Amino acid sequence: MSLILKQILAYLPHSRVTLAAVLTCVMLVGTAGSVAAAGLEVRDIRIGVHDGATRFVVDLSDKVEPRVFGLPDPFRVVIDLPEVNFSLSEERIGDGAGLISKLRYGLFRPGTSRFVLDLTTPAKVAKQFLLRPEGGKPWRLVLDIQPTTRADFIASMRPKPDTAPRVASKPPPPLSRPPNEKPVVVIDAGHGGVDPGAIGVSGVYEKKIALDYSRDVAKRLRATGLYKVVMTRDRDIFLPLRERVRIARAAGADLFLSLHANTHPKRATKGFSVYTLSTRASDKEAAALAALENKSDVIGGVDLDGYSDDVQNILIDFAQAKTNELSVKFARGNLVGEIGQRARLLGRPWRSAGFAVLKAPDVPSVLLELGYISNPAEERLLMSKAHREKMSAAIVRAVGAYFKETQNARL
Repeated sequence: MSLILKQILAYLPHSRVTLAAVLTCVMLVGTAGSVAAAGLEVRDIRIGVHDGATRFVVDLSDKVEPRVFGLPDPFRVVIDLPEVNFSLSEERIGDGAGLISKLRYGLFRPGTSRFVLDLTTPAKVAKQFLLRPEGGKPWRLVLDIQPTTRADFIASMRPKPDTAPRVASKPPPPLSRPPNEKPVVVIDAGHGGVDPGAIGVSGVYEKKIALDYSRDVAKRLRATGLYKVVMTRDRDIFLPLRERVRIARAAGADLFLSLHANTHPKRATKGFSVYTLSTRASDKEAAALAALENKSDVIGGVDLDGYSDDVQNILIDFAQAKTNELSVKFARGNLVGEIGQRARLLGRPWRSAGFAVLKAPDVPSVLLELGYISNPAEERLLMSKAHREKMSAAIVRAVGAYFKETQNARL
């Protein structure tokens, strides 16, 4: 499908920016909510190496029909199962051996749980079989992975139509939207499901901290009665970056907040920071962070070839000055001030880079790094209820100040 951007964005009198015309936007979407297949559990995961081949074994509570395919550049094996409960004695995310450099798993979309196996080299699934329970052992899904060439990987591991990520055409929001009766605030909990995000010194996942804080901020915003609040995710599920942007635009968002936690090679590094969109990063660290966050879809096992170049370019390169002006106003003028009174700030707490999740062209958007889970003291702080409540309350006050100032500017 080839999509063509027909016109540039236009300013509206009430200082919001909308798309003047876009024919359609291709987005990854999930189906309506579902629950894990009744009683279906993943009970253990094992990786073994023998004679140059790598065996991946999943212990299951019942029979499954997996869908297995590969994605290149970087090379990955993807295993889709019905939605399952991961009843493991210990987390195995990050483990690898042999041809598998790293392992991730989690809820990919409602009804589908996913394993993503990062490969050290092009490799194909030479054997795949399901062993029935016997001798006290459960159902076992077994994959034998062997090295191959890039050409053979692409030919033999290509996703079949029913295993490719689902895409759907979604119309853009209306050409001209009247102001919302109440400001619409979209809260985006970073990462989720098969994408754990950063991993803290104690083993805590960024996706959990992001969701805990997002729920608290959303609850407090709703309690004011002043806003309509939308969460991009309210459980541990993977959401492509494009879907997060789509949710914000479809909701007619007046403000988009994406919550994250950071890591740094230097464990002494700590403090809150906030990022806005820029085609040129404010510094090397901001550029590196944006590059890492923008790999979220790759980590989740998304095949980006499902999108035309036109749409990718729109989502990656297109942003408008007025929207970014409002984003910077909220980040620098409201958020940094409120947080700075109650928590430690990173040096130069406002920065900018090309974060894909901030690229809704008509929604002021910021990405909040709540702190560094690579710092033992700050990780403990971020995991505490008292600190979460203090930070969430400060974020809500910043939101209130922003809308009061922008409303006054329109009068």
